[in-house]
Amino acid sequence: MSLPSVARLAAVGFAGVAFLVLSSAQAQPKNRSDCEAAFKPQVGQSGKDVVWVPTPDELVDKMLRMAKTTAQDYVIDLGAGDGKIAIAAAKTFGATSLGIEYNPDLVKLANCMVQIEGVGTKTKIVQGDIFKEDFSKANVVTMYLLPELNLCVRHRILAMRPGTRVTSHQFTMGDWNPDETAEFDYRTAYLWIVPAKVAGTWALKDNAGLQVSVALSQNFQKVSGEAMQGGAKQPLVGASLRGEQLTFAFNDDKGVTRTFNGTVKGNEVSGTLHAAGGAETKATGSLQGGAKQAAWSQMAAGCERFYK
Repeated sequence: MSLPSVARLAAVGFAGVAFLVLSSAQAQPKNRSDCEAAFKPQVGQSGKDVVWVPTPDELVDKMLRMAKTTAQDYVIDLGAGDGKIAIAAAKTFGATSLGIEYNPDLVKLANCMVQIEGVGTKTKIVQGDIFKEDFSKANVVTMYLLPELNLCVRHRILAMRPGTRVTSHQFTMGDWNPDETAEFDYRTAYLWIVPAKVAGTWALKDNAGLQVSVALSQNFQKVSGEAMQGGAKQPLVGASLRGEQLTFAFNDDKGVTRTFNGTVKGNEVSGTLHAAGGAETKATGSLQGGAKQAAWSQMAAGCERFYK
């Protein structure tokens, strides 16, 4: 709070100054009731595309822990409501966070709560439409929307950096199966890890001279395929993709089972090849012809109306 100007001091006198300071102090909110003095949300009240229903504190904590939220993360909450999730991300986990909320009254309430909880340097709530605002810089996305809305932001989430963690209270994202689920008091929290795009043919080689062509097919985080070496094809075993971490095993042309563990970075992959009963070698690979357009990563049918 700044001191009154000299001119104003002369006008009101010291008693007046004391009154001004006291009035200003009294105007500072100290708790949620103070923040709700101008607007108190009601459970079930209508919003742009959803009704407002708060997520229980325990489930907020579980969602953020499922996402392994840390102080290095940037958390964006889609449909922030009263700011509860964005505030918890900063206060409990030390993350930088942003909430996007359409209702301007809820935005004011949420920003008041940000100040009450002492996280104003890490958190802010902005008024905006989640279908218009850019949330691509987040590495943790949280939401409590509706199934259709989840489905209609899905393609944007799938375009985010591989490894981005996404948590949802209660509702799924269509045929994109979650990587994890958790239950609390008859409510469900879901977690997805944005997968790298790996469909196509990879030229893989290690530093011991092995060369193999690996053809991968992909549906979200589910991958399968075959390894081709010397004209022979072998199906991949145990293929999995978690974010940018790719794992699979195959039998080489000598019948030795080799397991690859690597990290995908765009059209390149690097990691190790471990031969059963043998040594581990460094391996690298490149995606021939680049990543293919994937039907599963495109906007779902009927979602165009949200973006008009």
